[in-house]
Order: sequence, then C-alpha cells, then structure tokens
Amino acid sequence: MYYAGCDIGSLTAKAVILDDNGILASSLIRVKGTALRSASEVMDRVLENAGIRLDDIALCCSTGYGRFDIPFSDMHLTEISCHGIGAHWLNDSVRTIIDIGGQDCKVISLDDRGLVAGFVMNDKCAAGTGRNLEILARALNITIEELGPLALQGGRSQSIENTCSIFMELEVLRMYYKKMPIPDIASSITEAVARRVMALTRSVPINDSVCITGGVSKNSAVVAMLETMIEKKFVGLSHDPQLAGAVGAALYARQKSAREHVC
Repeated sequence: MYYAGCDIGSLTAKAVILDDNGILASSLIRVKGTALRSASEVMDRVLENAGIRLDDIALCCSTGYGRFDIPFSDMHLTEISCHGIGAHWLNDSVRTIIDIGGQDCKVISLDDRGLVAGFVMNDKCAAGTGRNLEILARALNITIEELGPLALQGGRSQSIENTCSIFMELEVLRMYYKKMPIPDIASSITEAVARRVMALTRSVPINDSVCITGGVSKNSAVVAMLETMIEKKFVGLSHDPQLAGAVGAALYARQKSAREHVC
C-alpha cells in the first residue's frame, strides 16, 4: 500500500510517498499562486516519480500553512508534530530539532518515540527565516543559493543589531553602499539569522542529539554558525532534511491506515 504526505509551506511545497518498506518517491517545488496549485503540482510530480496514480494512495496527510486547502488530503496535522515524527524516523537518535522554514523557525524537543515534548516558535516576524535570507540576499544582488558559500568566504562579519527584517535590510544596504566586501556582508547576514534562531533555545534547551530541518538547512554558513553557537554538530538524517515534515505526514497517514485495518 502507498501513503502520501504533503507539506505546503510559505516558500516550498513538498510531497513524499511511502510504501511498507520506506520512502518510494519525493518531490520539492517552489510554491505557486495558491496552496491548491502548489499541492496539485507537487503531488503530480511525486506520483510520476513513483510511477503510480492518486487512486493508488491509501491515505494522504497534509501539513504546513496550506494543509487545510488540499482537497485530496484525508487528514491534516501541524508541521510541528510532522517534523517531530519525520526527523525521528529519519534518525531515531534525534531529541531536538531546529527547524528553519520560509516564514518561521522552531526549536522542538522530542521524547524517545519522536513525539513532541516541548517547542518554541517564532512566527511573529520574518527575521531568522528563509524569507529573511532571501530578502537580504536580494539586497546584495545575489541569489539565496549563493549566500551560504559567500558567507563562508567572509573574513570579518559586522554585527547586525536590528531584529526586524525591514531594518536588517536597511543595515545590509548601508554596508553595501559603504563598499564592505560582499562575503563579509553575507557572513554578517547569516550570523544575524543564526543568533535570532539561537535565542529560541533559551525556552527549549538543546539536547545531545540535535538535527536541523527546513529550507535553511541547505545554507552551509547558517548551519556552521549554529553549530558553533550551540557547541554541537548536527546529526545527519537519512533523507533530505527539507522533507522531514512531508515524511512525518506520510508516516501519520500510514499509522492511521494501519489502525483502521486492525479495527
């Protein structure tokens, strides 16, 4: 049997198909104009990758900001629960997740079954998120993909004191017009984002085995700076960490299907 997880975030849409043996296929795209369009396209792609049809899916679980707007979903759960069980399934040693997505960042504490024991979330401001990084990269006329490698080349970062994304952009533009080297500005940006995320750990302590998920897990500079700040190396996951929420959603669909068949 096949089970699907669909995670519609603010910047990307992800889908995963599980069978009884593990991950059969996955897909990740930029979001479209609506949650429905995003979900339909990413699901079409993952079904094509798996070589199956939507009718073959026993149960589909949706998560993320757009989880309520997916007509082919049979159930929906919060991204916090889905990231928890998904990351734990991808590495069962994980006890803390730092999830940095497009519109929010979270620190999630897990028990030994992958269930959420506690969490803290910043969703009041874009600072410390993937959207924040995109805005600041654009201010430097570089892409988000270029930001991390450039930051690692920076020799000297300058502290960005503002915690509001709008004022952070103004600080970055001032550095740019003063002709500060682009790698140094990039390093300043990623350090500011890492510090913003690090502030959340005052409420949810970092346990020994910690991983990073979400789109910002692809930014090598933010990852390196966070590892320095928390004084721990992130443990690896067996699949793309940006897909952890979709994996967790598919797992919940599989669990629910199993319970229904037992009944």
